[in-house]
Amino acid sequence: MRRGVAIVLAALVGSACAASGSTAETSTTGAAAYSFRSILSASDPVHVSAPANKPGWLYVVEQAGRIRLAVNGRHRSTPFLDIRPLVRSGGEQGLLSVAFHPQFAKNRRFFVNYTDVNGHTRVVEYRSNAAGTQALTRTRKQWLFVAQPYSNHNGGQVAFGPDGQLYVGMGDGGSGGDPENRAQNLNTLLGKLVRINVTVAKPNPQIVALGLRNPWRFSFDRANGDLYIADVGQNAWEEIDWVPRARVAELANYGWDVFEGRARFESKAPNPRGRLVAPVHVYGRGDGCSVSGGFVYRGAAVPEARGRYFFGDFCAGTIWSLVISGGRATDVRREGGRIESLSSFGEDARGELYATSLGGRVYRLSR
Repeated sequence: MRRGVAIVLAALVGSACAASGSTAETSTTGAAAYSFRSILSASDPVHVSAPANKPGWLYVVEQAGRIRLAVNGRHRSTPFLDIRPLVRSGGEQGLLSVAFHPQFAKNRRFFVNYTDVNGHTRVVEYRSNAAGTQALTRTRKQWLFVAQPYSNHNGGQVAFGPDGQLYVGMGDGGSGGDPENRAQNLNTLLGKLVRINVTVAKPNPQIVALGLRNPWRFSFDRANGDLYIADVGQNAWEEIDWVPRARVAELANYGWDVFEGRARFESKAPNPRGRLVAPVHVYGRGDGCSVSGGFVYRGAAVPEARGRYFFGDFCAGTIWSLVISGGRATDVRREGGRIESLSSFGEDARGELYATSLGGRVYRLSR
């Protein structure tokens, strides 16, 4: 990885003060006969995804502003999307994720989250050609604009929920310690999980969660619709949050900046609006410094991994998995191997699991 990008992007790290810590749950080391194996090269990949109707296809998001299409493990020569002139890239900024509409096969709609040249967040829709091989840039439509006061904590994930709405993860605006107290303030979209009804022309973004520091990656379990959020910590704790599908639409408060993980961060009361939700799992600076989520594996290639939520750490390169049982994280274990500069995870049409490294590689969970 290019050293300048590596140093700055550790701001997925947020404020990387040294502090000791350890996992709060009992962890074991996995002895499974599977691992993440390198399958593709890419330029600073930060996300991968695919629509449901494209088995064998993988859309690879490159931070500088391109999405490349790989079919059966081989890149096509022409990018699927190239909006590099519109994007400010570097550190935590850039083209950060893509989400395909659940009816992509019919309507060819897809959505991207990127940092514009002025440093602000934009969520924009495009449509593709009928084959799904080329974005039609003239179809551009903006769905969300959020001014960013700092260059870090942009969030960056877009994903469709089981309700068919588009969800957007927003960081608290940046700097360190949420100096303007945005995460607990419902008058701003910063530090929130927002959903947008993209079936209407001019929807009002709805806040479904507050108290987030930098939810760089979140996902919905494709089997049951449960929500998992990997929220990047400040000085001491990284956290995984979980909410069952039945409660996803209820306003939740994940605690920041009153709490970091399960520890008190500021001596003030949380916003009383929203149900306070504690993390199901935390780990400390002894194990890493910037969490990268994460999907529940529902593929077929590795049957013994089904039902496990995989996540990792950007700084340490470590990968863990856990299982939610009775509303708690159980069987937390460290998986074999590591991925340097682990930027994200992603799924394909069949639910197979991938990981990306800013070192320039895409990996697949394989036996």
